[in-house]
Amino acid sequence: MAMTKRLPAGVVHSVPADLRKALVSDPVARTKWEDITPLARNEWICWVISVKKPETRKQHVERVRTELKEGMRRPCCWPGCPHR
Repeated sequence: MAMTKRLPAGVVHSVPADLRKALVSDPVARTKWEDITPLARNEWICWVISVKKPETRKQHVERVRTELKEGMRRPCCWPGCPHR
């Protein structure tokens, strides 16, 4: 079952539950996620977890899913993960 298959993480960050759920539930987004580098995954994860408001985080999770499917490999217009 797809839910039990390991989802690759980033360089520093692990995949948070809300992002994992969004990616696992969308086979196309998951395939795109698995195709990007660990550093790129790290950028997406940090972009999601760096926001303070729950509603903004939900928007970021959805944008990861949709923007990966549109071919984006990293979050646009973001200075990057300060943790690496």
